[in-house]
Amino acid sequence: MIEKPVSVPGFAQFIKAQATRRAVLGGVGATGIAAFLAACGTSAGTKSGTAAGATVTDLSEKDKTLIVSNWPLYIDVDSKNQSDHPSIDGFTAKTGAKVTYTEDVSDNNVFFGKVRNQLAAGQATGRDLIVLTDWMAARLVRLGWVEKVDKANVPNVTAHLRQALKSPSWDANRDYSAPWQSGFSLIAYNEHVTKPVKDIDELFTRPDLKGKVTLLTEMRDTVGLVLLSLGKSPSNFTNDDFNAAMAKIQKAVDSGQVRKFTGNEYAPDLAKGNIAACIAWSGDVVQLQFKDPKIKYAVPDAGITLWSDNMLIPNKAAHKKNAEAWMNYYYDPAIAAQVAAYVNYICPVDGAQAEAEKIDPKLAKNQLIFPSAETLSKSHIFMGLDAATEKTYQDAFSKVSGG
Repeated sequence: MIEKPVSVPGFAQFIKAQATRRAVLGGVGATGIAAFLAACGTSAGTKSGTAAGATVTDLSEKDKTLIVSNWPLYIDVDSKNQSDHPSIDGFTAKTGAKVTYTEDVSDNNVFFGKVRNQLAAGQATGRDLIVLTDWMAARLVRLGWVEKVDKANVPNVTAHLRQALKSPSWDANRDYSAPWQSGFSLIAYNEHVTKPVKDIDELFTRPDLKGKVTLLTEMRDTVGLVLLSLGKSPSNFTNDDFNAAMAKIQKAVDSGQVRKFTGNEYAPDLAKGNIAACIAWSGDVVQLQFKDPKIKYAVPDAGITLWSDNMLIPNKAAHKKNAEAWMNYYYDPAIAAQVAAYVNYICPVDGAQAEAEKIDPKLAKNQLIFPSAETLSKSHIFMGLDAATEKTYQDAFSKVSGG
């Protein structure tokens, strides 16, 4: 069991992991996206044709193994042996399945490049379960490259998945996915150098913040909050709404209000007071607050965005039932709390908060790990985009952000 649930082992290591896990477009950009899609030979909104007959004989009953691909530092680690994951040991003890757990999802697009040829050709990827961010998970679902989950094998997911995460536009019934961990995009500020910043309008216009603001290079996170500030829903918006958000961001850039667009490198700048306020990811804020309680966050009345990294079973997975057993196991509230105590992201599992109270009462009260129903009611999941729209929006955002 984890002895100290307070944080990952070291701030610098955490920031590195955060940068990896959330750098979903870093180093690839709109041109790279187009190239990936072209390589797949698929068009917007269409399936590749590999879904039909994509399954193979499930070997789970006679071959007690499971191959998982996940992001770095995204699961509990034993405090004395950093290579040991207590919850995985528990899964093996419970199911008899030996797990090959690989932290090889360093970027959504890069990982897509690893598996797209096999999936497009109807071949096995050598993996039974993968974890990808909403927009990439949506792409694989749209292409027909993932297996439908047998809900009879995942009763814990049905019983304990948080209401706010049950119906994303790209998988409305969660037939193909289950969130592994989630997070908010919101406003963060350093109280050492500024008074509270309550919403996007203040972030974009307050004179005392001029040149001391950063926005995120991830289009969905920045644009999502700006859409909300315009009274539009990131879950359902039009091209005109998107263009209005672009115009609002461009105005803030042109006025000198925004210093730059960043990935996770905003975190140390915010901690040092080099910037006063920013659009931030909740996981970063939790860790910054361990170091300095003067790092604050704001949930604007207009709302915030909610993203998830999702468990998916790729086509032709040889151990589908074992993968479903994994999903079910990690939706046991006690196991979910064990993972949440280490990774410090939003736990997607109802009932885990009560279990976390037994581990660390402070952890259980953290709104960025176990948000209240009121906080979740203000959160919005960015809608799924077809390939053509994704490229159009990313091109426009890249021009504004300098990406």
